Amino acid sequence: MYKQNHLTNVRVVLSHTSHPGNIGAAARAMKTMGLHHLYLINPRYFPDPQASAMAAGADDILQNAVVCGSIDEALQGVALTVGMTARLRDISNQVMMPREAMPRVLQQAATQPVALLFGTEMSGLTNEEVSRAQLLVNIPANPDFSSLNLAAAVQVMAYEIMLASQSYSPVTQPTPAAAHEQVEGFLAHLEKTLLEIGFFTTQNPARMMQRLRRLYARARLETDEINILRGILSVTSEYNARLKTRYQQEKDV
Repeated sequence: MYKQNHLTNVRVVLSHTSHPGNIGAAARAMKTMGLHHLYLINPRYFPDPQASAMAAGADDILQNAVVCGSIDEALQGVALTVGMTARLRDISNQVMMPREAMPRVLQQAATQPVALLFGTEMSGLTNEEVSRAQLLVNIPANPDFSSLNLAAAVQVMAYEIMLASQSYSPVTQPTPAAAHEQVEGFLAHLEKTLLEIGFFTTQNPARMMQRLRRLYARARLETDEINILRGILSVTSEYNARLKTRYQQEKDV
């Protein structure tokens, strides 16, 4: 049962593609390795005859592709997002090579959706998109010419996950992780509460939230844990509001 389901739970997400031929070539790369779910975030041209031509028989993947208006829409329901990166960043999640990352991806995909997230052809993933990933993967390449074509990168990742699936068996039942939208809801709640209590007075809010995203990405929060943390935040906000009200009343006396 596991081997029938794990690849079904893998979605390939392409963000802001410029060239429709890359979408078609990516679809072909996916189909050759048993992947079927393609999500597109604001593609410049799609549908497009060039995409169909480059798909070369993978038209069903193009026909079933889900076009999304935002990264959060594309990642809805996803429990693990793997972002592809070709460059080092000052603040990032754990970076692995494809072969060492795939067992972890398959472990989660046994029971929940996972996403392989690819950025634009010219500049890759934005910092905002990277912040949505719990794991980053770098494909080893010539350091003097390390930028892979988008479809080629999809092919490498699709091959690696197919290769890993041939011999991989879960040792233990994976712990269900919170879905993408649950984590994002918690992080928005956290930022709002930290603003309310004045935590950012001496901090750079954007940079601090990046670090907190990294921390919680490592934690791989479960739904019950999210509910506990949001309960703490709600009580914190209520207590802070009461303190402000009391202070104002004493000031007015």
